[in-house]
Amino acid sequence: MGYELMGRVHAALLRTGRGQRGQGTVEYVALILLVAVVLAGVVATTRKTALGGGEIGKAIVDRLKSAIDSVK
Repeated sequence: MGYELMGRVHAALLRTGRGQRGQGTVEYVALILLVAVVLAGVVATTRKTALGGGEIGKAIVDRLKSAIDSVK
């Protein structure tokens, strides 16, 4: 009898924790973080090599700033 009650409580707790609310937001945040990490890697890699002497980082920052300014 005690095991049945524990099983029902466990099943009820699992059902309440499986909501999909906010899942899209979490996925978008993860995608934005992934893009940011890739961009940071590109900037860091090109800064240390002769692939432009770091101008790619400046170009990315300038484009991002102009995109943000156009939204305001």
